[in-house]
Amino acid sequence: MSMVFCTPNRHGPVRLVVAALAALLCVGNALAKLNVVCTTPDLASIAREVGGDRIEITTLARPNEDPHFVDAKPSFIVKLNRADALIHGGAELESGWLPKLVEQARNARIVSAARGNVRCCEGVPMLEVPATLDRSRGDIHALGNPHYLTDPANARIVAHHIADAFGQLDPPNKDFYAENARRFVAALEAKLLEWQRIMAPHRGRQIVAYHNSWPYFAARFGLKIELFLEPKPGIPPSPSHLANVMAQMKERNARVILVEPYLNRRTAETVARDTGAVVVEVTQFPGGVKGTEGGYLALMDYLVNTLARALEATK
Repeated sequence: MSMVFCTPNRHGPVRLVVAALAALLCVGNALAKLNVVCTTPDLASIAREVGGDRIEITTLARPNEDPHFVDAKPSFIVKLNRADALIHGGAELESGWLPKLVEQARNARIVSAARGNVRCCEGVPMLEVPATLDRSRGDIHALGNPHYLTDPANARIVAHHIADAFGQLDPPNKDFYAENARRFVAALEAKLLEWQRIMAPHRGRQIVAYHNSWPYFAARFGLKIELFLEPKPGIPPSPSHLANVMAQMKERNARVILVEPYLNRRTAETVARDTGAVVVEVTQFPGGVKGTEGGYLALMDYLVNTLARALEATK
């Protein structure tokens, strides 16, 4: 009669420890989130739609702040140093303050050649690309007008671009990001049809803007925004320039003036009084004015509906 004895396995406890550590590592990887820094709230809103609960977002510019002249706080350097991804416009909107911060952050993951440096203008058809750079023309940008997300069609491009970037940085969640981008774009396209219907009766209308932030919006909805309270981008208006603008407003029947929160509303109101126009407070960024706090789609809802009401009231 043979007997089999079960001898103790000296490696058993070691294997159990290794297995436990591996399990903890897997859980840690599953729970780890991408640390994302966005320059502006519009990009942050789209990134949040795409990243969902798999990312942590820090936004550098406040929604009511001029994105050309953001207050570059020392705390931004710390946030950039810890970032896995930097999402920025990529068309020189932030050129006055972002490059120095990135340099001081000393984070190889987000420098210009790194996968974590996400230039959202890639693939966007840029408007107003200058043939030559001439600073006498004011604050112009070599790559074209950087305010491209005022056209909701460009948000589709940005959403897919961000999803691709997140997928490269976090391959296990690649499909998650792609599906979130698909859902966001589907909702956006449905709203775009609604926005185009709302704006259709106003095609061809003349509108005045304080700063040249709205060529993409104008092109999308068939508006004409050719008069600006600034004589050149970034140059404060002079009395003689405003007098010329008011004369042209009367000739063209332009009776709506767009003003962003960080610009001089009092100047716009003076022009409005002298021309019978109305001032419409607008913003490029979710949270910039009341009624836009819900994200990018809420922002576009506000812009389209508020402007349509103003155009209807000033026929």
